[in-house]
Amino acid sequence: MALGQNILELRKKNGLSQEQLGEKVNVTRQTISNWELEETAPNPEQLKLLSKALNVSVDDLIDNDLQNVVLSKIKMTEKQTRTIKKILKCFLIGFITFLVIDIIAFIICFFGHYGPFEETKSQSGALYEIHEVGEL
Repeated sequence: MALGQNILELRKKNGLSQEQLGEKVNVTRQTISNWELEETAPNPEQLKLLSKALNVSVDDLIDNDLQNVVLSKIKMTEKQTRTIKKILKCFLIGFITFLVIDIIAFIICFFGHYGPFEETKSQSGALYEIHEVGEL
């Protein structure tokens, strides 16, 4: 809501005429009318006096809706957090998959090279022969 509309509604809510509010804020009735019609706007010092006269904070008077701003930032942060969690889960699953494949490949290579067979030199010494363990 616009400042002028807020001043009008709060003035009426407090049962004040434009002249009565003007006296409290040290301005004329016409100045209050101009503010309500949004032809002019109060300066910061007049905003302080208005907020006291109308029993509201300056933020409420100028409709500075901090709560909605904070809530929207919280929602955005929560959305980003969920996205980051999903990315981390995918990364972790990929890393674990890679680790398992790496371990399996290591086991296959290790036992493929050093399996239940052993190499021995032939009696001539020139060629290697492969015998099963325990067979000689």
